[in-house]
Amino acid sequence: MNLPNALTLFRFVLIGIFPYLYFLEGLENNKVWAFAVFILAGITDVLDGFIARRFNLITKWGKLMDPLADKLMLITVLICLFIEEVIPLWAILIIVLKELLMILGAAFLYRNRKIVVQSNIYGKLATFLFYVAVTALIFKLPFANYIFGVAIFSTILALVKYADLNFRKGN
Repeated sequence: MNLPNALTLFRFVLIGIFPYLYFLEGLENNKVWAFAVFILAGITDVLDGFIARRFNLITKWGKLMDPLADKLMLITVLICLFIEEVIPLWAILIIVLKELLMILGAAFLYRNRKIVVQSNIYGKLATFLFYVAVTALIFKLPFANYIFGVAIFSTILALVKYADLNFRKGN
């Protein structure tokens, strides 16, 4: 197993640690510790992609598991925020629906047209805004809901752009 894949595998471990720390009573600053895990997951996501591209260590396993780890972390964090009544259910449903559509669309394009869906600036922006929004929500900053709204909008925009760019490739 190469380093980028090991970092992705480590992110799967972090997915289980985040909710444990987030809801752990008796641990002082448990939300801060959970946030640190969330940030560590983000850092390892950036690192594994950089290392894989820079040193030509891209694998099929990594192409599949890296985005899966990202999506599972995203959904885990959202569920924790929902349980604590920080965000509404509809927000989770929008993001889960978007992720399902992305997975199904990518599978369709790969299977029928041999197109591998690549990340683009819209997806990266949506991910960045999600990290900013989660930070604001965890620390209960006054503008958190606005940032979260922008993150939701950017997620929808990213889906539309992915669909537009990738389905046009097949024509």
